[in-house]
Amino acid sequence: QETLFPYIRDNVAEYLRAHWEEEECQRDVGLLRQQAQEDSGLDGVVPIPLESGSGDEELERVIQAVVDNVHWQMALDRKTTALKQLQGHMWRAAYATGLVKGELFEDVVPAIRKWREAGMKVYIYSSGSVEAQKLLFGYSTEGDILELFDGHFDTKIGPKVESESYRRIAASIGCATNNILFLTDVPREANAAEEADTHVAVVIRPGNAGLTDDEKSYYSLISSFTELFLPSST
Repeated sequence: QETLFPYIRDNVAEYLRAHWEEEECQRDVGLLRQQAQEDSGLDGVVPIPLESGSGDEELERVIQAVVDNVHWQMALDRKTTALKQLQGHMWRAAYATGLVKGELFEDVVPAIRKWREAGMKVYIYSSGSVEAQKLLFGYSTEGDILELFDGHFDTKIGPKVESESYRRIAASIGCATNNILFLTDVPREANAAEEADTHVAVVIRPGNAGLTDDEKSYYSLISSFTELFLPSST
């Protein structure tokens, strides 16, 4: 919230100017233009005109329309494929050049290594795309730690607040839901996972939203992965 999304807002114009002639960038702009057409009935939508090739001034006009559209979508916290695709490509460039790194709490990597040594498998399920997850863990403050994960899931498997999503994940990895522990900081997600008969712990970290007294008393709470004592895999 404090690094990745502001980076998009602050750098989208510069990124578009630098990559405009590239096929990938043109595909991203095409998707955003198509999304803008679908959104034409929404209040405040910014249409993206076609480029007719008549000089730098017109190019800047089109780029500005893309920038305004991206800012409009982000202000509404939209999750359109077109927006997520451009964001993913911008983050990839930022990670690769070292402008941003995925920050990890110091207890995370040692804990995951320990779990894996005990025979457990570790998966990521996030509302961020699989591509965005792989960037965060591939360019982290601990280096490339992608080898520590057995797989990645995003909302293509289903929303994190619906219990069916957790059943689909369990089926996908060939595991009973009651053999899975799901870690989250969002009570609605914890509730959905519990409905699917998945074990849950709610993680308290700096910057996370606060919990109600009822939530604190109901859920198993941890503030570090070192507080988890998991049985070895058989």
